[in-house]
Amino acid sequence: MRNLAKLPLTLAIACCIAACAKEPVKSETMNPKAEITASDSAQMPASKYPSFARMDTVDTYGDVKVADPYRGLEEIDSAATKAWIAAQNEMTQSVLATLPARDALKARMTELWNFERFGVPFSEGGRWFMTRNDGLQNQAVLYTMANPKAEPRVLLDPNTLSADGTMALNSMSVSPDGKYLAYAVSEGGSDWQTWKVRDIATGADLSDVIAWSKFSGATWTPDSSGFYYGAFAKPEGENALKAANKFQKVYFHKLGASGAALVFEQPNEPDRSAGFNVTDDGKYLVNSISEGTDERNLVYIKKIAADGSAAGDWLKLIDKMDATYSLVGNVNSTFYFLTTNGAPKYRLIAIDFNKPEPANWQTIIKESEATLLSASLVGDSFIANYLRDAKSEVTRVSLDGSKTTAIRLPGVGTVSGFGGKQQDQETYFSFASYTNPSELFRLDLKTNSVTSFKKATLKFNPADYQTEQVFYPSKDGTKIPMFITRRVDLKPNGQTPTLLYGYGGFNIPMLPGFSPATLAWVEKGGIYAVANLRGGGEYGENWHQAGMKTNKQNVFDDFAAAADYLIAEGYTAPKKIAINGRSNGGLLVAATMLQRPELFGAAIPAVGVLDMLRFNEFTIGKAWESDYGSPQTPAEFAALYKYSPLQNIKTGIEYPATMVLTGDHDDRVYPAHSFKFAAQLQESYRGDSPQLIRIETRGGHGAGKPTFMQIEENADWMAFAAKYVGLDQPPQP
Repeated sequence: MRNLAKLPLTLAIACCIAACAKEPVKSETMNPKAEITASDSAQMPASKYPSFARMDTVDTYGDVKVADPYRGLEEIDSAATKAWIAAQNEMTQSVLATLPARDALKARMTELWNFERFGVPFSEGGRWFMTRNDGLQNQAVLYTMANPKAEPRVLLDPNTLSADGTMALNSMSVSPDGKYLAYAVSEGGSDWQTWKVRDIATGADLSDVIAWSKFSGATWTPDSSGFYYGAFAKPEGENALKAANKFQKVYFHKLGASGAALVFEQPNEPDRSAGFNVTDDGKYLVNSISEGTDERNLVYIKKIAADGSAAGDWLKLIDKMDATYSLVGNVNSTFYFLTTNGAPKYRLIAIDFNKPEPANWQTIIKESEATLLSASLVGDSFIANYLRDAKSEVTRVSLDGSKTTAIRLPGVGTVSGFGGKQQDQETYFSFASYTNPSELFRLDLKTNSVTSFKKATLKFNPADYQTEQVFYPSKDGTKIPMFITRRVDLKPNGQTPTLLYGYGGFNIPMLPGFSPATLAWVEKGGIYAVANLRGGGEYGENWHQAGMKTNKQNVFDDFAAAADYLIAEGYTAPKKIAINGRSNGGLLVAATMLQRPELFGAAIPAVGVLDMLRFNEFTIGKAWESDYGSPQTPAEFAALYKYSPLQNIKTGIEYPATMVLTGDHDDRVYPAHSFKFAAQLQESYRGDSPQLIRIETRGGHGAGKPTFMQIEENADWMAFAAKYVGLDQPPQP
């Protein structure tokens, strides 16, 4: 995350609020026979599934009336909902207990998960820090050391914070003098976090405790006297996991103080957030203001006085939300930003604080055919991380842009890291692929040489697997890239069970990465395919916009076309494909299974946004309108209503075997999305394939989920998918 108060785009969905006039939604009670929905099944209840009392709630959008019979499931703490959750879980577990592949998959995943995993090391205040998981620890442990090769000392072990491993380290920041660690913990998968401060020398916590922070990191003052953080008001009168998150404020907390000082608020802008960063040289306070999770932003800057205070007026460096401006760093009064201004695939520009007019801006790294995914200022140079056809390329660029040097990577895959300060002579990064777990590397900034720093050892041979990249046509002819991974000795015969994964939204690229769960699938003789759909960030902002708002149907077409390609090219067959996606990817899976049910044998929509007419009513959902559009805007409502999974379930359709996944502590995508979708699907379906929901009762959207929960969840849904696409049978040679 480049800005502390900006929503975390690796796990969240991003967007901004539409500025056009909106027509209010009206709710009323009607006779259920008058409901206008895509599902007309009230007269034919599916009695084998747990029932929930239907309501006569109908919302009016313009002249369209839309029934919401399971509105009661939005009250997740009601006795009726809790009873329904318990009954659904009991039914799901009874089905899972019969699956022949479940125990074997869980045992193998446990073996594959049991390897050392390291975070990229970083330095601050003369010390080094790194996270490590010894394999099956529920949460990674934070260590500190004198230098990257020195003996590490445990600084913070989240596994000691709760008995069930559901307390997670959500964010952290080390003070410039290296004496203090500000860290935020979250519980049970919630996005709400509580800040504490730890003395790094003694390992003891100070008395400082800050609650009700969310979507926020921390940034320290140059004198290490305190830090800035973002927070929302404590929810009053309703479930904290449901309450809409509005009017984020930024505060300054001085160490030892009982309260915090309000630093920045926008009382007339409920959906804006402000991300603060103190520059590495301690001379400036940079404020990045965005609306919702739209990446377009404003940038305000203040000078920091000798006493550490940030007084005086803001310089409105960027005062128009016309593009993305992401701070990379500064050298004295020159600030460097990664921007989409005039460059959909990004460029790097320099802006002088003393001459901020656009006419004085300088381009340091021009836009190219590859997407400039990120950049860092380290070692008197920029490390530019490019994405070319969803694969990483890295280039080192001089401060004036005149000299470039390609950095040798270990192979085709994904890199991340390259942090550090301007004066550093080394930096670290990780590299991973579908068949290789993350390995840490050291880049010597004097010689540009790359050496391995830490490498994981797993109980499998990467050479036994292969990944190929193909390009296939979508419905409108657009070429879509897709990675296909399988065992080297497995020759697809047109009947090979296949797991197809996608996301397609919010400018987030799907990059090659290692997963013990998917390796277990491939090891059993299945194919694993990842489609790089429109709406993501693989090819810059134009690719993103081609899959958002009224263009969202392109994403579902891209996903279905991936299945069509795999069938046409002899990899697999209809009903031999299982589809899986999370969050916005859960929407993708649900919408595509409803539109093209003949293609799939199993569907696993996880923590999905499934009620596209009410997504903006819960938690941070209002912030997603820039990608989805607003149900209160007529043209966008029409598009949403046409594909919204909840409203497009039909009776008499042979849908694939479905297992909806969610967590009752999910306050990112409120679990009522999944609850209502599952209830409606169970009511409407008339075939033989099970339509189930698995509800984790101590889990949220996914961030911070303990290892044991990850293994159990993946083994459950993968065994379910294996059953219905034939992977529970002996693999074909």
